[in-house]
Amino acid sequence: MRKARWFWPLVVALLLTDCATKRVAEHHLTVGEPYPLVGQVVRFTLSYNTNAAMGIELGGDSRRIVLSLLTVAVLVVLGFLYYSTRPSERLRVIGVALVVGGAIGNLIDRLRSNAGVVDFIDVGVRNVRFWTFNVADLGITIGAVIMVLALSRWGREVRTA
Repeated sequence: MRKARWFWPLVVALLLTDCATKRVAEHHLTVGEPYPLVGQVVRFTLSYNTNAAMGIELGGDSRRIVLSLLTVAVLVVLGFLYYSTRPSERLRVIGVALVVGGAIGNLIDRLRSNAGVVDFIDVGVRNVRFWTFNVADLGITIGAVIMVLALSRWGREVRTA
């Protein structure tokens, strides 16, 4: 199947890159101590997120289980979305693959440790900082944008051009 040639390599590449960068961050960074990469704008700062995206709290004391089950449910929905996608809808396949790879990467962290998901990319200016994130989060965000484009009118126009 043509769509599998795009889907699986992207899922595996994102997953392996995410897992590898998280382990490197854990071995070379200290929690809460920033390591400047591009001045103070982009830096690596190790942290662990026990909450959902952007620190949103869900599930109280059982949040690890709740977030893990929600992730599995999202993966099932994404599986149906992938299945219903035609091979010619390459943009949609790529978007789904990136979200799936990122979701699996963060799920692995959540299941392997009570500490939470490893985050280490810290972007901002002075005291105005974005949430600390990881490669999986990048994949999820970029994949979601691509899926919106693919499912919108713009995505249909690009496919027919």
